Amino acid sequence: MQITDRLGYFMEGTNGMGVLLVHGLTGAPAEMRLVARQLNRKGYSVYVPLLAGHGSDAATLRKTSWRDWLASVHQAADQLAEHTRTMFAAGICVGGKLALFAAHQRPGTFNAVAIYSPCFLYDGWNVPFYYPLLSRHINWLSRIPFLDRLNFSETSSLGIKDQRMRRMMENMSGEGVIEKFPGKGLVEMYRLGNALKDELPNMRTPTLILHAREDDLSSPDHARYITDHIGAPNELHWIEDSYHMIHVDRQHKYVADATAGYFEANNVPDRI
Repeated sequence: MQITDRLGYFMEGTNGMGVLLVHGLTGAPAEMRLVARQLNRKGYSVYVPLLAGHGSDAATLRKTSWRDWLASVHQAADQLAEHTRTMFAAGICVGGKLALFAAHQRPGTFNAVAIYSPCFLYDGWNVPFYYPLLSRHINWLSRIPFLDRLNFSETSSLGIKDQRMRRMMENMSGEGVIEKFPGKGLVEMYRLGNALKDELPNMRTPTLILHAREDDLSSPDHARYITDHIGAPNELHWIEDSYHMIHVDRQHKYVADATAGYFEANNVPDRI
């Protein structure tokens, strides 16, 4: 498979099924590698693309919108479809929402979707007190020109409970992970969340929701909101002993196993 972006990667599988893995806001394909390897060992072909505007710096990310990120997912799905019989999608935080939205917009493309740590706003136990305040008023704050130029720092935990894995993530800046959250990115995350909420009742793609009980960035209420409002068959699994980045934290193997199990249960030989 020919990769069209400099940081994305493809792992060829053996079972004829493919998984599109989508990284999060300011993240990069490298952060998905642990789950990608686990899924590939189970026979899945795995493609991890780079989202539009990502992989460089905050200034580049500011030039894109959530619709550009979504277009990246659609483009990646078209590429993966050329190499697999059946496709699934999974993603972390914003990446999960993009995967779910892509499945809704093109019914039959993905047989099932897995969302890791869904987040509509940053309101976890370890975020600064003003993050939820900003997020809840981001609609009118987005009209203030200076917000676009602001950058917000990561929390000290980086969303990871395991200190060894945290150190690993700290060394990923050279692999495309952006260290600062631009204000424009938070605005687009809010807009994506609103668009997703509007469409949740109409969604029909089977959905697995995985969320840590101790999520430091995103309250478990976000996962509950999706399972309560989505029109599709769904399962909600709670992750123990991890923070927000469940795909790299202490239970990343369980995350991969649960994802593979759900996809296998929703395996249909041919896409509609």
